[in-house]
Amino acid sequence: METHHLSPPIISLLPFILMLLSIAIFPLFWDRIWEKNKNKLIISIILSLPVIVYLITSGGELKLYHTIVFDYIPFIILLGALFIITGGIYLTGDIEAKPSVNTLFLGIGAVIASIMGTTGASMLLIRPIIQTNKERTFKVHTILFFIAVVANCGGLLTPLGDPPLFMMYLRGAPFFWFFKLFPEWLITNLLLLIIYFFVDSYFHKKEPKSSIMRDITNLRPIKIQGKRNFIFLIGVVLAVAFINEQYFGFILLNEYYRFIRELVIILAAYLSLLFTPKLLRVSNSFTWHPIEEVAYLFLGIFITMVPCLLYLEANAKLIGLSSVQQFYYYTGMLSSFLDNTPTAVTFYSLALGLGQQSANLVAGIPEEILKGICTSAVFFGSMTYIGNGPNFMVKAVAEENNIKMPDFFSYIYKFSLIVLLPVFVIVQLLFI
Repeated sequence: METHHLSPPIISLLPFILMLLSIAIFPLFWDRIWEKNKNKLIISIILSLPVIVYLITSGGELKLYHTIVFDYIPFIILLGALFIITGGIYLTGDIEAKPSVNTLFLGIGAVIASIMGTTGASMLLIRPIIQTNKERTFKVHTILFFIAVVANCGGLLTPLGDPPLFMMYLRGAPFFWFFKLFPEWLITNLLLLIIYFFVDSYFHKKEPKSSIMRDITNLRPIKIQGKRNFIFLIGVVLAVAFINEQYFGFILLNEYYRFIRELVIILAAYLSLLFTPKLLRVSNSFTWHPIEEVAYLFLGIFITMVPCLLYLEANAKLIGLSSVQQFYYYTGMLSSFLDNTPTAVTFYSLALGLGQQSANLVAGIPEEILKGICTSAVFFGSMTYIGNGPNFMVKAVAEENNIKMPDFFSYIYKFSLIVLLPVFVIVQLLFI
């Protein structure tokens, strides 16, 4: 695309920075204003308008069009469909909250996060794990590890797992390529589950006798309702895996043909709405609020991101990033405090701008760099509440259930710096 040669001025990056800062700062200081989705949309529009005007007047309109049509629309359709379908699966029950059971819960979450997305897996499992631990006195640590494993690190194996990976898939990384990240996925989740098991065993021993007795006497078997939604979920997985240029060559004839995949995904979501009893969604506390929030915020993020991507592609060599380790840690640092999806796309553009030649190019960049970006974006999204969408959702559900979660900064210095960061450093030393 000829727009790649456009090198925007530094000032054009400001709306993107303001967009990300508003996502990070508003919930901390102006929560009342921020919780209304309408206000998020207003901020997105205000910050997007100068970017749209700049791109149209400077020859960047094609890049803007491509970003909205071929990135934003498929992104929202996939997230929306996963949100709708998993919102129709209702899990109930209360089993004994001993360390082995809780660890198994998180382990199952780590596996299904790559199939139904970290958001879907989190929303499916968070209420049952809270219900199971209801009688326990010490349960904050369980929610923290749940955020790390289910809402983040579990989602590394497919483009459905976490939005940054889907963006790499849209840029040409094959669906099954992500299985190459299995060693990183396995070691990270295994280490976190082992640490969690010992932490939970410690707290379980500290539980008052009365809590343990209540936990043992209030047992209800686990029940799954809305099972047909698993069929629609499989439909989405198959659509993302197989409806692409790799398997259907005719898609190359016209770039709009790739929307056949999106139509199949929309159909699966529609069938889920049609065939899932409304009462089941009500029991699941299903509302449109979270997906509206994602749609409004990411509209602003995707539009304001365009000058940044153009700038990085034009000036990549001047920035001085070249090694895989640099890509891993810089992607990780930004994924911790910004959203991990735009961060992954930003560093992908930077790698693309370097124009490195390699025997193993995946999606146009060296395979090792793509591995570093994907692994880092997914894992480091768990370093703060704002690193990945489901983190805040899980925190909100826990607080609804009277579990006092640590504040933004306590989460970082009491949990992510001492538990998560050492694990992510080990993964880098082993694999990257």
